[in-house]
Amino acid sequence: MMRPMKLAGEQLIFGRGCLEHLKTLEGSRAFIVTGGSSMQKSGVLQKVVDYLGEAGMTCRVFSGVEPDPKFSTVLRGAKAMQEFQPDVIVGLGGGSAMDAAKAMRIYYEYPELTSLKDILPPNVFPKLGRRAYVVCIPSTSGTASEVSRSVVITDDETNIKHGIGNMEMVPEVAVCDPAVTATMPPKITAETGMDALTHALEALVSRRSNYVSDLLAAAAARDIIHYLPRAYENGEELEYREIMLNASFTAGLAFTNVSLGIVHSMAHALGSLFSLPHGLANAILLPYVMAFNARDQRAHALYARLAAEVGVEDIVETVRELNERIGIPARLQEVIPSGDAFASQLPALAELALQDGCTKTNPIVPSLEELEQLFSTAYAGGDVGGSRA
Repeated sequence: MMRPMKLAGEQLIFGRGCLEHLKTLEGSRAFIVTGGSSMQKSGVLQKVVDYLGEAGMTCRVFSGVEPDPKFSTVLRGAKAMQEFQPDVIVGLGGGSAMDAAKAMRIYYEYPELTSLKDILPPNVFPKLGRRAYVVCIPSTSGTASEVSRSVVITDDETNIKHGIGNMEMVPEVAVCDPAVTATMPPKITAETGMDALTHALEALVSRRSNYVSDLLAAAAARDIIHYLPRAYENGEELEYREIMLNASFTAGLAFTNVSLGIVHSMAHALGSLFSLPHGLANAILLPYVMAFNARDQRAHALYARLAAEVGVEDIVETVRELNERIGIPARLQEVIPSGDAFASQLPALAELALQDGCTKTNPIVPSLEELEQLFSTAYAGGDVGGSRA
């Protein structure tokens, strides 16, 4: 039976200049969560503070959220919120900053929760919004955390990344201004763009996909395939940035309703055991997993239909060529040079991927042995299911 869909929160605004929408928001105290210094250096952080000030809000900035935010950072932010008592929480930056802001709200609104396990199954996920609402402003075109039900938080003790999903975490407001993404360097543009393409292509063939999610996922995939190389090569062109940002959150609207697949499961495992950046891991794995998924008749047909819409013969080959054009390595060996280290972790990688929540919605639910083989093939390069990958 199809699950009810939720297409973003209460407000989704996009297009050039839409950052000024912050002036119209209601609230008295805004807690702004951000990463390093990029938003400050670009002047975006000050604009956000100024616009919220015009809306009558006092602001406090929590900076320094690391890539792949740790649970200790989430608790530290929640404690700072307890002191400041915001009624608006703003996630400003890439997926890490937005994920952290979304997770911090949980522990701010429920201070009796003290561990990451408290929000993991089989525990009941808490109802949110009783003390604050969340505004997300993405600085990258990739994670779509601004419209998604998901966060990825790293356990400090085990370094395992936990993907947590619940519709309670969909931000109430998403403000997607391409000018905020304009300072992304080419490498980040490439990796986050391929993260967005992975969202689109995994949602397209998800076991939960439906008419609406297919429309969203296919549209996003077409635009990313066409415009990501342009944004990578000419990042100052706001037209390309705008299309990429719109495609990113459109893919997010799809996957947050129908889930993802084993590209994400495997990437989460690689991030946990080898600290591989999420978008980069997705990008390298994507053509291998697509070749594996093409063994499924329905997935094969969906890939063929998308290829026709894009105007190419082989969508897997197109993804492979896109990776090459934007500087993504062709195999995992190029980013994990120690073959012995990889081989020693192979069973753990496969086990983590098998247990990941995204695995159950992949077109083919793989066995442990099939996951080990996929990891090995993606590491060394080679064929998957008779298709060159």
